[in-house]
Amino acid sequence: MLPFEILDPRFQPLINGSVHLEQLYSGCRWAEGPAYFQGGRYLVWSDIPNNRLMRYDSTDGHVSVFRQPANNANGNTVDRQGRLLSAEHLGRRITRTEHDGSITVLADRYQGKRFNSPNDVVVKSDGSIWFTDPTYGIDADYEGEMAESEIGASYVYRIDPQSGEVGVVCNDFVKPNGLAFSPDETKLYIVDTGASHVPDGPRHIRVFDVVDGKSLTGGAVFATCTHGLFDGFRFDERGHLWTSAGDGVHCYHPDGTLIGKIKVPEAVANVCFGEFYRNRLFICGTTSLYACYLQVRGAKTY
Repeated sequence: MLPFEILDPRFQPLINGSVHLEQLYSGCRWAEGPAYFQGGRYLVWSDIPNNRLMRYDSTDGHVSVFRQPANNANGNTVDRQGRLLSAEHLGRRITRTEHDGSITVLADRYQGKRFNSPNDVVVKSDGSIWFTDPTYGIDADYEGEMAESEIGASYVYRIDPQSGEVGVVCNDFVKPNGLAFSPDETKLYIVDTGASHVPDGPRHIRVFDVVDGKSLTGGAVFATCTHGLFDGFRFDERGHLWTSAGDGVHCYHPDGTLIGKIKVPEAVANVCFGEFYRNRLFICGTTSLYACYLQVRGAKTY
């Protein structure tokens, strides 16, 4: 059975009616944070409760452990120099894995106070690093270590590429989660999964205008999740937003319309595009890594 559910005719040109959803690996407790390395043709993703980073080799399908322990790393991305950036729950920090395998701490505090548990991270073309910091990694001992929030709130931050200074770019979220820039970087989209902690709390994606590459204005709701909660997401080069949800991957037109779904048998946490043409969507389900070829390329991010 094909995995696609077409809700709007505009979804049809984005999908290939002859492809199937592939399960590439199973055995995770909570798969998250996929990041594709084009030069090496491999994918790294997090298995947060098992405290490890996994590696999928696109050339032969081999799966191995990339790093363990991994400080309960959650979101990952690749910077413009092809290095891995990770948001660590247990370490409560943003790190960069250098080409020689050493780890550089990019940020672990704001105004002298430790972060809660950085969740997801993206890099802008100017080298600035933007990340979210909800409390999921300190709420219990499952995806990190239980602790009180030193900051007392969940913010969205920016690391300046020259000075390394950390600044708050948004402070009105309940639980900021996944985030991504539009293909032209004029907008930043951010998930709020506050419904996990607040009755009738937010379960939506908000969209902000990026001002001078350093600050945000706006913040209107772009889309509200119709099944479960949004988490991580990515854009294709035509501006469609492909996001995780409770019943698979939801695809949104740039105008905010839900136009189609990729049905996945597990709740999805995050996605990313990869392979030579960036036309393969890698999908982190609860216990498994999936993939599906599309008729559109992912937006180039490095």
